[in-house]
Amino acid sequence: MIIYIHGFGSSGHGGKASLFREYFEDEVIAPSLSYVPNLAIDTLEQLIEMLLEKGETVGLVGSSLGGYYSIYLANKYDLKAVLINPAIFPYKTLDKIGMARNYYDLTTFEVTNEHIQALKSLEVSEISNQENFITLLQTEDEVLDYNDAVEKLSESELVIEEGGTHSFENIESYFRKIGSFLA
Repeated sequence: MIIYIHGFGSSGHGGKASLFREYFEDEVIAPSLSYVPNLAIDTLEQLIEMLLEKGETVGLVGSSLGGYYSIYLANKYDLKAVLINPAIFPYKTLDKIGMARNYYDLTTFEVTNEHIQALKSLEVSEISNQENFITLLQTEDEVLDYNDAVEKLSESELVIEEGGTHSFENIESYFRKIGSFLA
């Protein structure tokens, strides 16, 4: 089973989540996660543990903040993960946000210091199982510096495309590769 983990301010009904659901059908779960990091991680851990208890093979696909969560979870549970323009230092990127908007339902929420501290606590300082990762990056990501991911995940399979955006244009062209890797 593939768990698609959306990015900051998105949802399990966002654009990429919908594309994954369309292609992978009943082999993907794309939950809508809380903007509160500890609640999001708790939800994902419960889901992973439930699937593993049932004997399922679990793979992660994380986009942006979902990539950061995927690094933590893949290390904790020794899972394979595909990271799409992953956030490497979200506690720095989100530190000055304050009020934010959910792109799917347009609700607003506040990013607090507690959220930033929770994100820091999830950081994996040294990723020992980088062979379990594919890192998909586009160089024109307008939100994150792709070089941070190149440095942190240098031993993962790196796919770096010139141009693109933070959303990762044409992600569907990687679906077969993602499916094969996570199978």
